[in-house]
Amino acid sequence: MFRRIMVPFDGSSHSVKALSVAIDFAKRYGSSIVALIVDDGTITSIEKVSEVVASISKKSGVSIEVKVSKVSPTTSTATAIIEEVSKGGYDLVVISARGRTVNPDLVVGSVALSVAVNVPISVFIVR
Repeated sequence: MFRRIMVPFDGSSHSVKALSVAIDFAKRYGSSIVALIVDDGTITSIEKVSEVVASISKKSGVSIEVKVSKVSPTTSTATAIIEEVSKGGYDLVVISARGRTVNPDLVVGSVALSVAVNVPISVFIVR
């Protein structure tokens, strides 16, 4: 059903929840997981975020591939995610409703909304 799952991961507690949901799917369906870290200049250390993914992977016993996508000045985080979905052969995107947004009143952030509206595959939004 969900052979290949992509999880946009920024190191926030919200993205950790999304990765946990993807791990549950992987255990149930035998899916592979790709954690996509989008380097948009706001993440202080890509290496530390990658280490968080590796730690979660080790604890869960599920292999997680890490990909890093660098955002150019003319693209956005959402565009980088959508481009990866279009070329990566994914069946599902598991994305957190909010990432590192400072406004707690937002129910669904702009990146999650843009991804859900613009990708041709199923999107599971985790709150």
